[in-house]
Amino acid sequence: MKRTHTCGELNDKDVNKKVTLAGWCASRRDHGGVIFIDLRDRYGLTQIVFDPSNDIESHKNAESLRREDVVIVEGAVRKRPTGMANEKLPTGHVEVLINKIVSINRAQTPPIEIDDRLEASEEMKLKYRFLDLRRPKMQKQLMFRHKVAIAIREYLNGHEFIEIETPMLIKTTPEGARDYVVPSRIHPGKFYALPQSPQIYKQILMVAGFDRYYQFARCLRDEDLRMDRQPEHTQVDLEMSFAGIDDIFTLTEGMIKHVFRTTLNKDVKTPFRRIPYTESVEKYSTDKPDLRFGMECCTVTEIAKHSEFKVFLDVVKKGNVVKLLNAEGCAEKLSRNQIDELIEFAKQNGALGLAWMKVTKEGLESNIAKFFPQEIQKKLIEKINAKPGDLLLFAADKEKVVNDVLNKIRLKLGNDLGLIDKSDFAFCFITDFPLFEYSEEEGKWDFAHNPFTMPKEDYIQYLESDPGKVMSYQYDFVMNGSELFSGSVRNTIPELQERTFKVTGMSQEQISEKFGFLLEAYKYGAPMHAGFGLGFDRLTSLMQGMSDIREVIAFPKNKSAENPMDGSPSEPSDKQLSELHIKLDFVKETPNALFTKIKDVLNKEKIDFEVMEHKPVYTSRESAEVRGTELKQGVKALVCKTEEGFIQACVAANKELDVEKLQKLTLFKKIELSNPKDVKQVSGCNIGSVPPFGNLFDVKVYFDKTVLDNDIVAFNAGSHTKSIKMKAKDLQKIVNPIVGEFSK
Repeated sequence: MKRTHTCGELNDKDVNKKVTLAGWCASRRDHGGVIFIDLRDRYGLTQIVFDPSNDIESHKNAESLRREDVVIVEGAVRKRPTGMANEKLPTGHVEVLINKIVSINRAQTPPIEIDDRLEASEEMKLKYRFLDLRRPKMQKQLMFRHKVAIAIREYLNGHEFIEIETPMLIKTTPEGARDYVVPSRIHPGKFYALPQSPQIYKQILMVAGFDRYYQFARCLRDEDLRMDRQPEHTQVDLEMSFAGIDDIFTLTEGMIKHVFRTTLNKDVKTPFRRIPYTESVEKYSTDKPDLRFGMECCTVTEIAKHSEFKVFLDVVKKGNVVKLLNAEGCAEKLSRNQIDELIEFAKQNGALGLAWMKVTKEGLESNIAKFFPQEIQKKLIEKINAKPGDLLLFAADKEKVVNDVLNKIRLKLGNDLGLIDKSDFAFCFITDFPLFEYSEEEGKWDFAHNPFTMPKEDYIQYLESDPGKVMSYQYDFVMNGSELFSGSVRNTIPELQERTFKVTGMSQEQISEKFGFLLEAYKYGAPMHAGFGLGFDRLTSLMQGMSDIREVIAFPKNKSAENPMDGSPSEPSDKQLSELHIKLDFVKETPNALFTKIKDVLNKEKIDFEVMEHKPVYTSRESAEVRGTELKQGVKALVCKTEEGFIQACVAANKELDVEKLQKLTLFKKIELSNPKDVKQVSGCNIGSVPPFGNLFDVKVYFDKTVLDNDIVAFNAGSHTKSIKMKAKDLQKIVNPIVGEFSK
């Protein structure tokens, strides 16, 4: 090794030692001719000193050292002067007096700060991920992930599990999300699928006799993204033969206990709560309850229908439900304005409204209490076990809407009122899920979860006659309101598995085509088995108090499923397409059609504009660089979804959209950024490449005034490799937007 010690290693015991250190120059200070540099590597910081009275040559070279230069230095360890120790650093009592600079590799000024105190924007962090990963915070988070992986392997290896890898190129099977597919060069017109999970293969491993399997599996799913979703993620995939639910739960409890003790030095209390699915949805309005605080819900439809409140009576007549949340102790904590804000929050999340009543010693109090006779009030209070000082919040609508809204309100109150101890961890298993759910859109039954789940014996008789009644051996593991895994006892009886497939409308031919190899394997002696796939990224982020899994993934994708650092996804070469027998005529046609339409409109109106061809750009700053414009001259054209359809909101590239301001301007109750699929459907463009011409694809356009503060503006013209530059006043003339203030 070029170095004798790391930058986080030296202490008082090393004084007078000759050492060689290597790392990055994190900071530089010149104090009266003596130069101090904090040298950084992934282990920590060590202060190195260049003193001309000690070595004139190394001091002269150090004068030119700048941030992020990489150096290898030799010197002697000495104690820091009295009063100069840094107690915050493990190396803070010593420094290294440098005798020689062995090598220097110069660095340009970094586009983002390598400093935990200064957070760059998301697009810059992902574009320059190799710099973002140098930050101590990011290195700490990824090292923690590594330690959790070690702890899980230790535990499972100690329980006789075998780590086996399953294939990445597989046959496409229905898993709940869209597959990423890979064309086969050798077999023209045929495609592999990338695995959404190793589900079928791990079950075949059980048939093969490897009775305890696990792997850290890469899983790929083409689905809409959010903070806890990525196109590719890692799960701890596990399967056990001759095991039932109790075995899986005991194993999980032991593994989690071991992981928390090993990595956080925290003792987790076991056993974890087991909550039936119906009870969880009834009490917490979700099957992923956060148990770190109280506030339970209950359905009161049968009580409400005897009230005189017309809103509730109309809902009940339509066959919908009335449900309440007991916000314990909130009658005095929340002002009327805060209650009104909750009502608005409920509306923004799909509810028609939110009724409320305060619990007093005399009964219920609010402007609607008069519609509830004393007897009905008493029943409501008893049903939810409310006490004076509690606040009852009512939602009335379709069951799904009601549960979704009350769950979000419960979590909002828990966070806003400081009821959640962020250092606490609460676990539970959700059990007894229904095997099927009815799809109104498709008009048929579908699997509620894993299609390979064993139905409970007492319910098999209802498979064909009443599928909605069939309960299963499906279970979820939940931590702090986030699902860490789904799993089940598997259906290993070929005839029974075929019956469940047929409930969802699959023909015998389709069953054989998609799952024939698994059913064939079952015919030769399949042990009963059970397992799960635990979201490893989610676990390691939640353990560190974060909800964004990108913070624990080295090279994540952005919200558009793109990697700004390497430019993926990218267009294949003509040679690659030819070898794979693929034509992209359809893919290229849509964005080009919009670009042509823009040019036609501008030419027709005799407006001057410039078309620029350039390398693919994925960030506003990068776009400004290739166009030779200022950042503020760029136009971010965002497709937004409202309760009435889509709109386009355009802001200057140095600003961000302020949704609350836009709501006030437009009077829409709900506005959110559209997902990539909706953007493509509405505009014909990939997300991030949409031009500010929503009028050309039939959506209303809003310009923030910052766009028109410029003389010249530039924007992506339907692709990441093509831009248009023109006068802002001409853009306003063609688009005819509504202008207001909604940026921040």
